[in-house]
Amino acid sequence: MSTPAPLDRLSGLLERFRVQAQLHYSGTLCGLSHFDAGEGYGYLHVLRRGRLEVSHPVAKDGRGVPGAQGVPKRMRFDEPALLFYPRPFTHRFHNPPADGADFTCARLLFDGGADNPLARALPPVIALPLARVAGLEQALELLFAETERVRCGQRLLADRLFEVVVIQLLRWLLDHPHEAGVQPGLITGLSEPRLARALVAMHDGPGHAWTLERMADCAGMSRTAFANTFRDIVGQTPADYLAGWRIALAQSRLREGRPIKQLAEALGYANPSALSRAFAAKVGMSPREWLASQGD
Repeated sequence: MSTPAPLDRLSGLLERFRVQAQLHYSGTLCGLSHFDAGEGYGYLHVLRRGRLEVSHPVAKDGRGVPGAQGVPKRMRFDEPALLFYPRPFTHRFHNPPADGADFTCARLLFDGGADNPLARALPPVIALPLARVAGLEQALELLFAETERVRCGQRLLADRLFEVVVIQLLRWLLDHPHEAGVQPGLITGLSEPRLARALVAMHDGPGHAWTLERMADCAGMSRTAFANTFRDIVGQTPADYLAGWRIALAQSRLREGRPIKQLAEALGYANPSALSRAFAAKVGMSPREWLASQGD
């Protein structure tokens, strides 16, 4: 029996839904530093040296900020660590008031914001000791060297290096979803080799006539085994996942100014009306209404 060809689980996603990094800060932080979700950014913080305490503020009603269920109110770090906030999420750093702690930080912009499939599939915060995430050493060494002193093109190069670190972190998460507390969804699906083949095929060919049998064939499984395994690991049926992926692509292309008439066939719908109905069923409003709400 031949060995399956290696599978690229990330490129198709990141080509359609980019992640952009912007160097935010590099150096020592002392006292209290506040990162507000209202600014609309995700964050990637790398603690290089020192001690850090992170808090996640609780709202006045005591229920916490949106999406905070399961997020610890406080975390402490005494070793180099990485803190990844894929979506806007208010957090505060409490650093020693005198000597502080040494950081390199980037703001993150996921195309589509809350509708980005990758950002939506990740927990609000992933906090890990750097030593646990294999493969980051060389990129971080370049990043630290680039941020230690100002040189021509420093900001542009630092931004690209941060994006490299994000991709390497996502690679690690695909292979270690449970260590990072990832719940059933896209990431856990891509971590299962058989499901990953079906998911990548759907990502690359959203307009194909996807039947359950065709998806199962991609995974090398029977229809029943595929449907049951997909639901257990991804948390929804294959048909629901495919519909969500198609609508996410429609939202992305509508933002780019593409008319709904051009999208229907490419996304596997018989006509624009069918796509509009599926869009409204998934999003709760028509494509025109949704696009207007994005402008607001």
